Amino acid sequence: MKKIAKEMLEERGVTIKDMAELVIELQKNYVSLTLEEAMFNIEKVLQKREVQNAILTGIQLDKLAEKDLLEEPLLSIVKKDESLYGIDEIVALSITNIYGSIGFTNFGYLDKLKPGIIGKINAHEHGQVNTFLDDLVAGIIAAACSRIAHAAESSEGGED
Repeated sequence: MKKIAKEMLEERGVTIKDMAELVIELQKNYVSLTLEEAMFNIEKVLQKREVQNAILTGIQLDKLAEKDLLEEPLLSIVKKDESLYGIDEIVALSITNIYGSIGFTNFGYLDKLKPGIIGKINAHEHGQVNTFLDDLVAGIIAAACSRIAHAAESSEGGED
């Protein structure tokens, strides 16, 4: 299932490296990470079944919207990525919750500023609908940052 989720992300133009670069950027004031360490943490997040399910569901809905295979009014809502829809964020928030509440603040930051690959996805180039994808990617990155924060706290003598 993880392989399928990764392939779906890659088909939509998102690589592990793209996400890892944002993990490094978000964590630079707290911990020093190599690209390999950041990629490792993204991979760990992608191992979680609820993350895989969110990816499968969200990307499938984006693809169905591209093909006009959703019924109205949902089709128009998803294609326009209407700001009051919010279900795309709710699906992504299920990912951020995996490693604790710190993921919510990381996600909010990424969702608001849309740096790096998230901004590229949000541009909806070439008619691609990415209503769910940008939030899913933000959720994965936020969860990886949370995982790193918890590991750093544990290594400093904090609680596990």
